[in-house]
Amino acid sequence: MDDKTMQPLLQHMLCLDLYAANQAVHRVYKPLLAPLGLTYLQYLVMVGLWERDPLSVSEIGTRLGLESNTLTPMLKRMEAAGLITRRRDPGDERRVNISLTAEGDKMRAAAGEIQRCLMEATGRSEAELLRFQEDLRGLIGNVKRAAEDG
Repeated sequence: MDDKTMQPLLQHMLCLDLYAANQAVHRVYKPLLAPLGLTYLQYLVMVGLWERDPLSVSEIGTRLGLESNTLTPMLKRMEAAGLITRRRDPGDERRVNISLTAEGDKMRAAAGEIQRCLMEATGRSEAELLRFQEDLRGLIGNVKRAAEDG
């Protein structure tokens, strides 16, 4: 590489492209989730619970890459909205289990339509998106390892 390629240029900043992609995806999700009264992160919690119910707060945090201090207020709002219940695990009082209510489970039917709309918005086939997702997860793993190694 010559000296010019070492200078940071916006057009070469991977972080900017990842940020822009994240923002674009959120803009697609926002009007789809509004009728359900869900934020994007709340939707991700619901998807996790539709996959497996119950989940502990720590399991949700691990799956979403979020800390409990971010999750707890959001989960309290979801409980107040009647979508989930939060209960201490009788076998381990430190553990809080999150379960869907009947109302939260009813939202599952809308999830397929939301996912279809998002896939349509990408302009890519399912196979292309699966390959991209695999590549992206590899990139994330590499960057996480580099961050951990210092």
